[in-house]
Amino acid sequence: MAHQTTNTANQDDLDTASVRGISVGYTDRGAGCPVLFLHGHPFDRTMWEPQVRALAGRGYRTIVPDLRGYGSSTVVPGVTPLDVFARDMAALLDHLGLDVVNVVGVSMGGQIALEMCRLFPDRVDSLTLVATNPLPETEQGCLARERLAARLREEGMRGYADDMLVGMMTAENVRDLPAVADHVRAMMCAAPPEGAAAAQLGRARRPDHTPLLKRISAPTLLVVGQHDGFTPPEGAELMHVRVPDSIMEIIEGAGHLPNLERPERFNEVLRRFLEKNRLRPSLSEVG
Repeated sequence: MAHQTTNTANQDDLDTASVRGISVGYTDRGAGCPVLFLHGHPFDRTMWEPQVRALAGRGYRTIVPDLRGYGSSTVVPGVTPLDVFARDMAALLDHLGLDVVNVVGVSMGGQIALEMCRLFPDRVDSLTLVATNPLPETEQGCLARERLAARLREEGMRGYADDMLVGMMTAENVRDLPAVADHVRAMMCAAPPEGAAAAQLGRARRPDHTPLLKRISAPTLLVVGQHDGFTPPEGAELMHVRVPDSIMEIIEGAGHLPNLERPERFNEVLRRFLEKNRLRPSLSEVG
């Protein structure tokens, strides 16, 4: 049975949408070119706050949801495959009256963005994949995610958060950026265990997105942290070779969360990419 949860996310400008039988909490700030931000596991929409501050009010409309099972959105126990997240996001766009958006996703959010490209390619105007692995899970990885799901349900999030803080961020950034580290830890601790477990089980069964890469027609930005141990730069290089219209940026001094560990550099790269995409001629103009 689905149930509601709340977390430490700022509720001041929170909107909710009833889509596909659940309630999705989201913020909708700014006006202009729409950008949909998809958070990773086990976080919530507040991980994108530095990007919202950089874009909202500067010609961009930032739409930042809590994914099913996280933050202020409905928790549905069981298994949440990536395509379910993607269909939730398409329904949210319908709710907002948006046909096409720029999609930005980090880690699991990037995998959901790839699912959106697979299911709804005409709705993705540009694609930004941050710390994203397009490969299917290995047999060993499936077992590890199943064990993790069981652990989260049994123990809750705090021990996992303590174990994973260094890894999500570099050890140096945990030491040197205490406010960021506290935010990352707080998001992880606040994540609903049932929602996080359902997502882990869904990712254990994720599809191989590698064949999709060569069919992505949207301009694509691939971003990875220099010291990301989960999705190292070599993986982004392989995607860069396969995605036809792609550029790649390595964020120096960052781990798995470059948008939080090096927000100024990340925002510069993202703004430049979005602006270039916004200014490119439409098909009607070149046809």
